[in-house]
Amino acid sequence: MTTTSDRPLRIVVAKPGLDGHDRGAKVVARALRDAGMEVIYTGLHQTPEQIVEAAIQEDADAVGLSVLSGAHMTLFAKVTALLKDRDAQDIVVFGGGIIPEEDIPQLAELGVATVFTPGATTGEIVGWVRAHVGVV
Repeated sequence: MTTTSDRPLRIVVAKPGLDGHDRGAKVVARALRDAGMEVIYTGLHQTPEQIVEAAIQEDADAVGLSVLSGAHMTLFAKVTALLKDRDAQDIVVFGGGIIPEEDIPQLAELGVATVFTPGATTGEIVGWVRAHVGVV
């Protein structure tokens, strides 16, 4: 998948907070890479500040956040706020993990473009990224 500038989409996949389970994030990162995107996986235990810095430095088109710890409201809010503070709201934020359905509208209000809950396939995620990231 390429952006309008004819370069592959650049996606930062991140595990914010203290959650130590990253298998799902690695599966998504690999699926995005296999679909032709450039993927930067930040590793475990990243702060929102580290994630935003990586996204800006890497000229990312999107940030995919994976949260299983229950701290999604705080962590997603911090990442979207920091992107806004850095005038980088053009970086699309999407997420996944153990996130209650009732929290998803609030996350959307914070600027999270979509949330993938357990059971989402890698094909769905890749398809969504292709359709919604890098589109002018």
